[in-house]
Amino acid sequence: MSEATTIDKKNFVTCDLLDANPESQVCLPNIEGKSFYSFGGKDKFCGEIVTVKCFEDNSRVKELLNSDGKDTDGNGKVLVVDGGGSMRCALLGDMIAESAIVNGWAGVIIYGCVRDVDDMAQMDLGVMALGCIPRKSNRRNEGQTDLEISFGDLTLNSGMFIYADNNGMIASDNPLI
Repeated sequence: MSEATTIDKKNFVTCDLLDANPESQVCLPNIEGKSFYSFGGKDKFCGEIVTVKCFEDNSRVKELLNSDGKDTDGNGKVLVVDGGGSMRCALLGDMIAESAIVNGWAGVIIYGCVRDVDDMAQMDLGVMALGCIPRKSNRRNEGQTDLEISFGDLTLNSGMFIYADNNGMIASDNPLI
């Protein structure tokens, strides 16, 4: 990227952000044999983090993505879901993803699986997950929000900032853009 170009939320590159902010956390490209893939219509997204920890139950994911997803400046937040790396069911599908768009969320990162990926690929939403599976999750009203979560060499808390593109994901305590 030329130095005359102003970096913003639509044209950033995580490589450039990391070069300028080497103290940022970097998500490992392979976590116990699993890697993140992009499933949304946006190939890059960023925003303030909201954390959710749940295992094979997307009740909190649905609840949060059905609520206002904008920060105090009107920018979309990113829901980061620690699904325990489970590959047995999806924590996000097309209907909940559509709710995320309606409510202003910039993206969703799931340490687990998604479904309805063909529809999701057409949506104006960033989605990163470990894989896809047609099985939906159970809803038992379990899961916790705003907890510290960790995966892939990242330790994340609500209020931090995350940046995702085709190069990977980086996180920071403060906004980088």
